[in-house]
Amino acid sequence: MTEDEARAELARLALEIARHDRAYYAEDAPLITDAEYDALRRRNAELEAAFPHLIRPDSPTHRIGAAPEGAFGKIRHRVPMLSLSNVFAPEEFTAFIDRARRFLGLAADHPLALVAEPKIDGLSISLTYEEGIFIRGATRGDGTEGEDVTANLRTLRTLPQKLQGRAPARIEIRGEVFMTKADFLAMNEAQEAAGGKRFANPRNAAAGSLRQLDPAITASRPLALFAYARGETSEPVAETHWQYLERLRDWGFEVNPLSEYLAGPDEAPGFQARIAAERASLAYDIDGVVYKIDDLTLERRLGFVGREPRWATAWKFPAEQATTLLRDILIQVGRTGALTPVAILEPVNVGGVLVTRATLHNEDEIARKDIRVGDAVILQRAGDVIPQILGIVPEKRPKNTKPFAPLETCPVCGSHAVRPPGEAVRRCTGGLICEAQTVERLIHVCSRPAFDIEGMGEKTVREFHERGWLASPADIFHLPAREPEIAALEGWGALSAQNLVRAIEARRRIPFARFLYALGIRRIGATNAKLLARHYETFDNWRAQMLAATEIGSDARLTLGSIVGIGEAIATELTDFFGEPRNLAALDALAAELTIEPETAQAAADSPLAGKIVVFTGTLETMTRPEARARAEALGARVTDSVSKKTDLVIVGADAGSKARRAAELGVRTVTETEWRELAGM
Repeated sequence: MTEDEARAELARLALEIARHDRAYYAEDAPLITDAEYDALRRRNAELEAAFPHLIRPDSPTHRIGAAPEGAFGKIRHRVPMLSLSNVFAPEEFTAFIDRARRFLGLAADHPLALVAEPKIDGLSISLTYEEGIFIRGATRGDGTEGEDVTANLRTLRTLPQKLQGRAPARIEIRGEVFMTKADFLAMNEAQEAAGGKRFANPRNAAAGSLRQLDPAITASRPLALFAYARGETSEPVAETHWQYLERLRDWGFEVNPLSEYLAGPDEAPGFQARIAAERASLAYDIDGVVYKIDDLTLERRLGFVGREPRWATAWKFPAEQATTLLRDILIQVGRTGALTPVAILEPVNVGGVLVTRATLHNEDEIARKDIRVGDAVILQRAGDVIPQILGIVPEKRPKNTKPFAPLETCPVCGSHAVRPPGEAVRRCTGGLICEAQTVERLIHVCSRPAFDIEGMGEKTVREFHERGWLASPADIFHLPAREPEIAALEGWGALSAQNLVRAIEARRRIPFARFLYALGIRRIGATNAKLLARHYETFDNWRAQMLAATEIGSDARLTLGSIVGIGEAIATELTDFFGEPRNLAALDALAAELTIEPETAQAAADSPLAGKIVVFTGTLETMTRPEARARAEALGARVTDSVSKKTDLVIVGADAGSKARRAAELGVRTVTETEWRELAGM
């Protein structure tokens, strides 16, 4: 797969996963099965691993759920409620263990005890106790902020209102609210008899029941709770996760009785197979098993990457496949001009969802699999909300089918569609004259991970573009002046127009990283946008430095290329963007409408590394380079690969070379590994 193709697919994945996150977390109305949703995230993770420089600011890697709804108060989690990476096969689980060992600098045969816990399909919640008394409860929400459902949680019979025995002065206990299969069926029958709403599945029923505005309704629903994790705590409560589960039981919580201590990773496949065999007979739904490294000291060292911990993973059960008829192949044009073939299918049910479309990726993939209109195809929802076609059923191929012929012109604007040397993607050359690209860029700007303008969805953007109201991102913020015209449109009205104007005005203030993503610059994904925002801190500084970086060999260009995670390819995309006068004009027009908030260090204000530019050189003896880098970034530092006049600190390990000499020449402060550990509070 080429970069352009991967970029287009990551864009589709980001939008579709965000839509399903909102349906699942905020509306309790999932549109697809859990297996299909996991397949989306897995495909996204595979692409990000293959093309790390394409990771987007709205990447599901950095997003946990959906923003809390306005019907409930909001609670900010003191420790983010993060999600888990997924594995689906023994070799993927082994790779997870190997990554953890490498990060910690452990030998390949170093023992790692684990705790295995069946993954309950429910609603994640956080429970805060002070002096042993339950005072507050919240949903996961978007991982940073959740909904205050304290009153509803108090109605759960399995939730201790007071912890038994000694407890920390303050602790957040996390778990899953769920509904058993039997209770779900009985409740649905009662709902139907009373003329009420039937729920699609037990998870949906549990989430909907907990998020009732009337706690009395929640109290009438058969909800259960398993506790299994912790957030903030005022004092250590255990040395291992298994000990922590024992503490939870002592405090009065129910812990899944199927959870099991494993002496090493080699015991995991057997446990996975046993639970998979018992899955259908369990009283509640599970979709896999969570494996956690038992040693909490190692857990703290491993920390997190993006939205996921390095010390835990979910080994999921496999997704389903199906066979159906390929009716047609259509071509979609993305905001970068990439032409993507999409299969139109005879509707088929896969895991409870009716599937009508599937991605075909590119013309090379079609040719490799020899996919033709009229074929019987095997598909699996394992990479996109539009499923992937795994292959064909040769014996069912009709006579006179023809191989797919790539389009040589854009189906939207008629411009030539060319395939650059070395790439699999075919791209429209229409640029700004291609309506598909213009509209897709505007949709991208308004999307949830970018400006997140409520009411400016795809349909609205297309309508306003057709009316000539939207041609560039800055035009979005000229729409409030058209409020009377918008109100007069069919299907709008005064209230809808007023709400849209309010939503637009509310987005005149935007974090720097989000703004960077919204620009749609190639190769600037979630991680890269955040790296750039953290490094340059303000929009004005970034703009000035990017203009200076257009000069090859300048200090600004060298600094840009030395930012860890950026590199020369991304630096070229940025300088190419700034080298185009039309881009600069559009950028300045948009910025003039906004207040772009500076990126602030995530570390505590008293961290000695907050805001500092640091470089590691030589071999570290007490920790691996990735662990040291992660620790520095957690403390608010900006890590680069080269030493310049702007470098604040160089950590010198064994056998340091040119970087140490360069630091001496420039008078940059250097410290030993021991001194670095002291600075980092280690």
